[in-house]
Amino acid sequence: MRQHNSSGAKGHCFKETYKKKEYLVIDESLTSKRRSEKTSEERVRQFQIRLYRKAKQEKAFRFYVLYDKLTLDYMLKEAWKRVKQNKGAAGYDGMSITDVEKYGVEKYLAEIANEVKQATYKAQPVLRVYIPKANGKMRPLGIPTVKDRIVQMCCKLVIEPIFEADFQDCSYGFRPKRSARDATTRIKRHVASERMRQVYDADLSGFFDNIPHDKLMILVEQRISDRRILKLIRMWLKTPVFEDNKLTKSKKGTPQGGVISPLLANIYLNLVDKAVSRPDGHFHKYGVRIVRYADDFILVAKKIPEHCIQYLQAILARMELELNEDKTRLVNVETEPFDFLGFTFRYDKDLFVKNKKYLNIIPRKKSAQTLRDKVRDHLKRNGHKNPSELCKGLNPILKGWMNYYSIPQVSYPQMEKRKLRWYMMESLQRYYRRKSQRKSKLYRQNAFEILTSKYGLVDPLKYSCAN
Repeated sequence: MRQHNSSGAKGHCFKETYKKKEYLVIDESLTSKRRSEKTSEERVRQFQIRLYRKAKQEKAFRFYVLYDKLTLDYMLKEAWKRVKQNKGAAGYDGMSITDVEKYGVEKYLAEIANEVKQATYKAQPVLRVYIPKANGKMRPLGIPTVKDRIVQMCCKLVIEPIFEADFQDCSYGFRPKRSARDATTRIKRHVASERMRQVYDADLSGFFDNIPHDKLMILVEQRISDRRILKLIRMWLKTPVFEDNKLTKSKKGTPQGGVISPLLANIYLNLVDKAVSRPDGHFHKYGVRIVRYADDFILVAKKIPEHCIQYLQAILARMELELNEDKTRLVNVETEPFDFLGFTFRYDKDLFVKNKKYLNIIPRKKSAQTLRDKVRDHLKRNGHKNPSELCKGLNPILKGWMNYYSIPQVSYPQMEKRKLRWYMMESLQRYYRRKSQRKSKLYRQNAFEILTSKYGLVDPLKYSCAN
């Protein structure tokens, strides 16, 4: 592999790259520009397309000259831009994004490039923190340092298109130009249009914490032969975790929160995708399909034979992964709903056609409750804000939720939007009642209507994703 063939990410021209049978398409706006006229994003994008094309055309090719790409000026700039966009807290060394900007971004990136070139770069421990889950439990997250996030991002930009060429169409999590909305749309097609009413809702136990390093590296080495890249990935996998003022060595798993972790997770679970999707395979023969988003996946078919489930369990056992038996279940969607990616899928009676049912895809009750909790917490914390500032804080919360759950011709969130609107009216009434001692102008007024008409607060029933 020549030195100028590398990298992997997102962008306008890469959109065409990922479409089946159209991966050779390159945006003419990139090829017509001189190198000096291209932004760092455009240069990375063009780099990635070349690498993707090579990987797509030669399925068994192993890429062997990649490490030097990590130190390219435009690669580091693009990596920094994405790390900054992702925000994130300071890691083990206590250095934040703001601290890097104060220190000098160009100087900081130059020092990283020098460390990588001289092979003196060493990953620092991962800081373990916990965030609350919707079910009340705590989810462990590993926060690498800003420096490690930048180097990991560079590596991800370089190797991602190689593995994207191998990934199946059934996976949607943490992939360029793919989303949970796409996964939900595909499920509706399988269940409603193709009449696949049986669903095996699988839940993996502690997936990110249990990925075996040796088996994961075998899969990485099938496409990457550059020893220095492989050494970096092994270093990140074995980086110790800092928790409770002590360092713990990592023997398996990849920390949730690392830049490179989602890609490594997709590489590992691609084994399951290929096993289920293979045209001459055991699952395909019985019409079984898979839809996966990161470590969450379902199998769908008109009827899923028991031996197919046993075969899946055998595959996962060889991969040293386990299903959570309490959460994994086989359902018939026509009689029993199931939840996936924050949505509830269920068959309801059609209000307009007698004796007919339709697949109703609505936000989960827990998801709606989580939104109301966020609204309530925001109002509690911002009792001193004026109406304009209050609306400016509420709108991103409301829009983010509605953008996710409003999928045209797929989901039906209107009922929850009505409930949300009613909740907003009541909450704002209580909010201004508490402020009545300060003679708030909105006390005993229709606060919701005034805030939506005069101060730009989003009205859930009038908002659309196009806004």
